[in-house]
Amino acid sequence: MRTLAIETASEACSVALFGADGTMLAHNHKVIGRGHAEALVPMIAALPDKGRAPRILVSLGPGSFTGVRIGLATARALGFAWKAQVLGYPTLALVAARAHSFHPRTPVTICMNGGHGEWFVCDFDGAGLPETEPVSLTPNAALAHKGHRLVAGNRAEAWAAQQDHTEALALLPDAALALAVPLELLTSDLAPIYGRGPDATPLAERLK
Repeated sequence: MRTLAIETASEACSVALFGADGTMLAHNHKVIGRGHAEALVPMIAALPDKGRAPRILVSLGPGSFTGVRIGLATARALGFAWKAQVLGYPTLALVAARAHSFHPRTPVTICMNGGHGEWFVCDFDGAGLPETEPVSLTPNAALAHKGHRLVAGNRAEAWAAQQDHTEALALLPDAALALAVPLELLTSDLAPIYGRGPDATPLAERLK
């Protein structure tokens, strides 16, 4: 079915509209750092038919807490207004799909910016399925992780600079590859994937 894809979990903001046969009808990808709340809706509105589709795919993270929440809120609102199916996908799986567009069927480790100077790390097999849970690690801990020879993400080059026999692809997630995310990773559970614990401990937990 016709599908709108929304990606807001990193410094990039992107949208893509696909026809029922999977052909990409329109696409916009901007590296904006911040300001996803102001950029996203106009980007969708500029798509053919203002992006209207019976299915919406949206990034669940991990990534920018604010960016993920903006994407999810927009997808939920459009899904309600259009009576569309809304499904989430893991952001790191989208980066793996981008890596596979350069190196098909190659196992890849994704290394992306996390919070507080940490890196999100997750290994994927050649089919684009996760082999590990996404974790948030300090750079030193991430470099100690025994990943795949191919590393992709916006921290891939920093990883490769400290490793032998590693090939790096400096990539950000892009909604243009949303249909390449394995179907089994799509979910109707729209809970964000944070990849790390909360910055603040709830009062009830502190009082235990």
